[in-house]
Amino acid sequence: MLAIKLRIVGKKHARSFRMVVQEKKSKLQGKFIDDLGWYNPHTKNSVINMERVELWLSQGAKPTATAGRVLVKARSKVAGKIPVSVKSESDSAASKSAKQS
Repeated sequence: MLAIKLRIVGKKHARSFRMVVQEKKSKLQGKFIDDLGWYNPHTKNSVINMERVELWLSQGAKPTATAGRVLVKARSKVAGKIPVSVKSESDSAASKSAKQS
């Protein structure tokens, strides 16, 4: 399964990210299929090739949660909002009690 991920580049304390398409379970610094652009969280600037993003989304690639938020900020009409699953307190309490048993 393909995923659109943010790949870390840059120096320590001055990180920026490349948006790439790669296998979901592959290492972030491993091989990637396509380079879609870049994002700098310090200046909030980004340059993303939206035509390529739409192509990969139509072929079944799913953005990760963070990459989805960057795409929404870049005004991607195709990606839309990516729901982020948040565990409720009752679910986390139930899983803790199950582990202790």
